[in-house]
Amino acid sequence: MNSGPYLIVGLSLTCLTSWLGLSYVPTVETSNLVPVKPMQGANAYPAPLVGLAEKGRQVYIANGCAACHTQFVRPDSIGGDIARGWGLRPTLPGDLMFESPPLLGGNRNGPDLTNVALRRPDPNWHHRHLFYPRSESPNSIMPSFRHLYEYRKIVGQPSQDVLKTRDPQGNLIPWDFKGLPAQLKPAKGYEIVPTDDAKALVAYLMSRDQTTPVELVK
Repeated sequence: MNSGPYLIVGLSLTCLTSWLGLSYVPTVETSNLVPVKPMQGANAYPAPLVGLAEKGRQVYIANGCAACHTQFVRPDSIGGDIARGWGLRPTLPGDLMFESPPLLGGNRNGPDLTNVALRRPDPNWHHRHLFYPRSESPNSIMPSFRHLYEYRKIVGQPSQDVLKTRDPQGNLIPWDFKGLPAQLKPAKGYEIVPTDDAKALVAYLMSRDQTTPVELVK
């Protein structure tokens, strides 16, 4: 008995079913989504990224951040993301309305970044972390992104963009390079400043906020 035609039909049906489930049906379900206003006078949610944050999204993609970080809070039924503090609610189709492509990620070598701006609201922390992750997270396996930063000779006063930290009173001061290996510390008379790409990437991370109530996003 020649089983070839049955095999071809079976493979075709498998591919068709996969396409319907993974592409066509989600496209139909999300085609009528529209932004909502959480409250009177509030900005519509979601809103497309613009300016520095949009550029930062491209920097995020170019540097492969999605290879190790997800942006998808799973419901309690299939994971403990909410219990970990990665989100107040699961990610829904409406959250991804203007994400093209959605940066859902596939691995979690690092924490989910869906709401990283809420967990780490200080952009200075993100700059230090990007320059040398273990200066802020001693056990981190994240690679350094110091190619996004420059060692610059100080002329007159330190640059307004110099990487900063906070003193015991909470005031912003130039980074004291605590936790930084000696070979990465700038020479005397030099400072570490972010490039435009680093500023954009941090602006993108600071835009990661998915707290609009679930009943509105649906």
